[in-house]
Parts: sequence; structure tokens; C-alpha cells
Amino acid sequence: MSSFCKNEDCPSSDELVAFQAGDLEMPRAGEIIGHVNWCDFCAAEIEFYEHFPPIEVPSEFAEIPAPLFELAASLLNNKDRGTTSLNDLMNEYGLAYDGA
Repeated sequence: MSSFCKNEDCPSSDELVAFQAGDLEMPRAGEIIGHVNWCDFCAAEIEFYEHFPPIEVPSEFAEIPAPLFELAASLLNNKDRGTTSLNDLMNEYGLAYDGA
């Protein structure tokens, strides 16, 4: 029994989304048709996209705001310091935190 997973021969998920949406031109669309005839994983992925099409993320949400990124980086880099670093960082940006 073969494993049910993507392998190095599989098209990317972006390509499968484009294929399912009808946005790929020949010959690549034909190559994907041939691939999904034997690859159950990619066939299932295409079927998934038929039922649950991906949504476009508005550009204003594409990047994490710098203060939030710095907060996350600080927390990850200073895990052993507890909430002290969280409170310090939030105070630096003028944010209140009541600990709840």
C-alpha cells in the first residue's frame, strides 16, 4: 500500500488551485490531469478545493504589524523570563495589560 501524501513529483498546492479554477493553460493543465489519474493525494486535494475554495487575504492583512512581530519575537526569545517581558514590551508600546 502506498502512502497518502504529496511527493516530489506532485504539483504545488498553488498549481492545483489554479488547475481547479481553470486558470492553467495547456500543456501544464494536461500534465496535471495525467498526474491526478494516478495520484490519489492530488486528486483529493483538487476535490477539497472544489468544496472549500481558498480565500484571498486582503493585502492589509498580508504582513504582521511591526510591534506585534517584535512582541512575538521577544516572547519567543525570552520564554524563560515569564510575563515580565510581555509587560515591559506592552508598556513600551503604550498598551495596557491587566494580566487577565
